[in-house]
Amino acid sequence: MPITSIIIAVALAIVVGLVTHFVTISNLKKNAESKIGNAESKAREIIDDAVKTAEATKKESLLEVKEESIRTKNELEKETKERRAELQRYEKRVLSKEESLDKKADVIEQREAKYTAKEEQLKQREIKVEELSQKRVQELERISGLTSEQAKEYLLKTVEEDVKHDTAKMIKELESQAKEEADKKAKEYVVTAIQRCAADHVAETTISVVQLPSDEMKGRIIGREGRNIRTLETLTGVELIIDDTPEAVVLSGFDPIRREVARIALERLIVDGRIHPARIEEMVEKAQKDVETMIREEGETAALEVGVPGIHPELVRLLGRMKFRTSYGQNALKHSIEVAQLSGLLAGEIGLDVRLAKRAGLLHDIGKSIDHDVEGSHIQIGADLCRKYKESATVINTVESHHGDVEPQTLIACVVQAADTISAARPGARRETLETYTNRLKQLEDITNQFKGVDKSFAIQAGREIRVMVVPEQVSDADMIVMAREISKQIEFELEYPGQIKVNVIRESRVTDYAK
Repeated sequence: MPITSIIIAVALAIVVGLVTHFVTISNLKKNAESKIGNAESKAREIIDDAVKTAEATKKESLLEVKEESIRTKNELEKETKERRAELQRYEKRVLSKEESLDKKADVIEQREAKYTAKEEQLKQREIKVEELSQKRVQELERISGLTSEQAKEYLLKTVEEDVKHDTAKMIKELESQAKEEADKKAKEYVVTAIQRCAADHVAETTISVVQLPSDEMKGRIIGREGRNIRTLETLTGVELIIDDTPEAVVLSGFDPIRREVARIALERLIVDGRIHPARIEEMVEKAQKDVETMIREEGETAALEVGVPGIHPELVRLLGRMKFRTSYGQNALKHSIEVAQLSGLLAGEIGLDVRLAKRAGLLHDIGKSIDHDVEGSHIQIGADLCRKYKESATVINTVESHHGDVEPQTLIACVVQAADTISAARPGARRETLETYTNRLKQLEDITNQFKGVDKSFAIQAGREIRVMVVPEQVSDADMIVMAREISKQIEFELEYPGQIKVNVIRESRVTDYAK
């Protein structure tokens, strides 16, 4: 009973479960079918909307295409019209040009016809002129009694004589002008060279002074029975003058090298304090070596200063000896350096070899270095030295010709001649010239100062110009002209001078006040 009830219960449960499952499945199926139906309806709606949208888009696209085609058509029509209008304009211009060309062609044809007619007339006139010319020549030949060839020859002869006369006159004028220009240029070159070359005034003498620490040293220099002073004079060849001059000994001698040796030896003996014949001999020997070294250094310095390398060492040494050689008080080495520099400047102005000109100028007086020891003039001695030490033919000829003993063969020799004259004759170069120069300046100023109204006067430009300052209250502008003329006349009357002197009369008024 219980088992049956259990089975029944289980069977009922199964039946109930099946019924429930069936009902559930039926409900699910109904729901699914309803959802499918809804989806199908929505899909139909979407498709319908898409079809409608596509149709609308299609219509819009067609409308746009139609509008674009209409717009393009309008633009094409507009462009076509513009091109047609432009072509019409071109056609009109071409037509107008053709018309103008036709008119010009007609005008040209008419001108050609006129020119042809004129050409014919000219040909006829030429024929007539030729006939008249022949008749004129025949008539002239009849009147003059000369043929045309004879008349031509006579005319050419007359013209030739006139041309010769005019040519000779022109040549003479050109020669005169060339001489004036050459003289002017030469003066410019000389003045430029002088202005660019600075040089010292002479200050050479034939004595040297040695300062002593005290007058007691004089007795030591003299020595016992004068043996020290005799030894020094014998070794150096210089005279020692010991007088009342306080604390000084004078060395006198015409040979500046010996005088320099004596000066150096004596100064060293004074410093050393040991003065006796053996010591004097030792000091003199050292001083001679020092002077030889100094001579060589001076020669090398001179060559370096001028810029002339490659000179033989012996010539360099002889150049250094010229430091102790003077001519009318002018130092020979300084003179040679000055001549070399002036020669280089002048050679540069006229386009010559500057270095060769400097070399010739530096060596032109080389003979003066040994002319006291060797017989002959310094010109011949210098030329022999240059030949001995293989100097060029230009340098040798310059040395031989710088005083006019031999004709100069090159322009460089002439340049060195001019430079030598400038160096020797410039103001302050030599004692006599310096005195004349200073006297002339003083006389110039004295002449101008004696005129009434002159305040101050200054001689400048080496005496080539005088500047006169006048008192403005006493001398008017008109009076200045008269004063300048009178001063010039007075200078011409009283002075002798080369070239010309410029007179400058200056009148200046100044007013000064102070703002407080």
